[in-house]
Amino acid sequence: METEEKQLELYDSLIKYRDKRAKVLPDVAAAGDAVRDAVYKDGALSHKVKRLIAMAVALGIGCMPCIIAQTRQAVEAGASKEEVLEAASVLLAIHGTSGYAESWRVVKVLEEMGMM
Repeated sequence: METEEKQLELYDSLIKYRDKRAKVLPDVAAAGDAVRDAVYKDGALSHKVKRLIAMAVALGIGCMPCIIAQTRQAVEAGASKEEVLEAASVLLAIHGTSGYAESWRVVKVLEEMGMM
């Protein structure tokens, strides 16, 4: 599948709607931010591993903005392209081809980040 759509630009364009929602519901946004911050901090699992898990979960549920964001954040947390693609491949074993079909977005994000 060839697409000219830039995944990182697409995600960045969607953020403005999240920000608009947060202005209307600041308490909800703050609560969501607090949960996110607590979940992704280093613990028994590293921040990087948690982002890789989140990316695979996002692929499984088909959440396009989540796939893009979690891929980028996994790389920013130090994940290599091999780690990212292996984490995406775990989904294939558990979820089957329907979730794995969206993994082209992971490759495209890696490509846009200069890793492919």
